[in-house]
Amino acid sequence: MKIAMIGLGDIAEKAYLPVLAAQPALDLHLCTRNQARLDRLGDTYRVAARSTSLDEVIKAGVDAAFVHAATEAHPGLVEPLLSAGIHVYVDKPIAYTLAESERLVRLAKTEDRSLMVGFNRRYAPGYVGLAALPRHLILMEKNRDNYPDVPRRAIFDDFIHVVDTLRFLAPGPVTGTTTRTRVKDGLIEHMVLELSGAGFTAIGVMNRASGASEESCEVMGDGVKRRVVNLGDVIDYRDGETLTRRPDWVPVTRQRGIEQICLEFLAAVRADRRISADDALTTHAICEDIVSQAA
Repeated sequence: MKIAMIGLGDIAEKAYLPVLAAQPALDLHLCTRNQARLDRLGDTYRVAARSTSLDEVIKAGVDAAFVHAATEAHPGLVEPLLSAGIHVYVDKPIAYTLAESERLVRLAKTEDRSLMVGFNRRYAPGYVGLAALPRHLILMEKNRDNYPDVPRRAIFDDFIHVVDTLRFLAPGPVTGTTTRTRVKDGLIEHMVLELSGAGFTAIGVMNRASGASEESCEVMGDGVKRRVVNLGDVIDYRDGETLTRRPDWVPVTRQRGIEQICLEFLAAVRADRRISADDALTTHAICEDIVSQAA
């Protein structure tokens, strides 16, 4: 398969390119406007097909594309790719507004193409393990070290992971949603989301004026409690406290679910199976509500 990677920033270089370059039977095509970065990564991974424009990628006849450009650029890349009949994997969020995200999801349906959103935590082994446990109460924190930001960017680029992970771990339909935010001088300092349903409550917190960059998620129910720290360390509290660390030889991309979500997308392309972004729109809709509340 011909697979394009568009946008070669840090996340593409550190997480996605190593995964895709290790897969057999892929003809990679790299694309970025930064010629120096394009040449460096192309040489490093021995990728001959290189472009500095989207038109060149489309003319190359790729089957699918991974879009890792800045969020502002997503609509201008995803739309022509889908319109050209190319399956698309796009980093979260699809776009900075719910309306634009909905438009691109509709286009994917019209063109009968896959549109997959990069919610890798749904594939991270630690969080997949949490989803297998009783979970009447779910608590998640994702904090930043003194990094207040404008609400829309902080929520759609970062807190969206908390929103989607809570939805992934919710053991039933969500019937109640409550949000609270603290905004100072136009910058959001913290946000709290509570999702609830029959017999469960899920609470997500992000403090962007904290003293540490960290992530943790825990579930409790029926005499069971488990906590996952920074997607790697797993702590079980039943019958004492047991810590299980990430095995030494497990790559970070696998621990964070990057490898698994890439393979899921590639498998769908190979099998001519469609992946819909409909469910991802629910996450985007909650984020849009939080932005409105912050305003």
